[in-house]
Amino acid sequence: MIEVSCFYSLSSPWAYFAGPRMVDIMRRHHARLILKPYDFQAVVPETGGVPLRTRPPARRTYHALELDRWRKYLGMPLNLQPKFYPELVTDPDWNKRPGWMVIAAQERGLDAPRLSHALLRALWAEERDTARAEVRIAVADENGMDGAALHAAETSAAVQALYRRYSDEAVALGVFGAPIFVLDGERFWGQDRLDFLDRALDAKRMREGL
Repeated sequence: MIEVSCFYSLSSPWAYFAGPRMVDIMRRHHARLILKPYDFQAVVPETGGVPLRTRPPARRTYHALELDRWRKYLGMPLNLQPKFYPELVTDPDWNKRPGWMVIAAQERGLDAPRLSHALLRALWAEERDTARAEVRIAVADENGMDGAALHAAETSAAVQALYRRYSDEAVALGVFGAPIFVLDGERFWGQDRLDFLDRALDAKRMREGL
């Protein structure tokens, strides 16, 4: 089976926008999607990315303009300044914990893309603080999963080892943003590159007779 890795942070609005189309592309190509939340704060400065909070005002205002364009184009609700997206980060793990929950769900064979999108939607469209355990548990429960069990697994040795591994892979592959999709070592940066990923999957299936 063809595998596609998605490196991202559970605070990325672009990963939120990508969710439904990403799942549809994987379904059409019968490809396996591996979600790989990684330590965005540690990796991105090392690989050349520029976190939003450190960008000059001109780039930050353009970022908001693009978010507005895409939410209208995709017909997806999104708050340009969500209540629980911190301007000043005082909790370094605020966007890591939802990623840990997604990893825990994926390792249990649950519908991790569904949970991932629900957590991103909670942050960006529903004004819910996904850094809080009770919110993550509720989101998981709402999506037919055992939120308490997934929360308990977030800090397990297995989940933490995978999180470190995905972060190391991100550095090795030159991942500098979110989301970045990787197919056979080729990177596709951003939800606006999903069409190129779609074409690459088409070409791979033709080459391999799949």
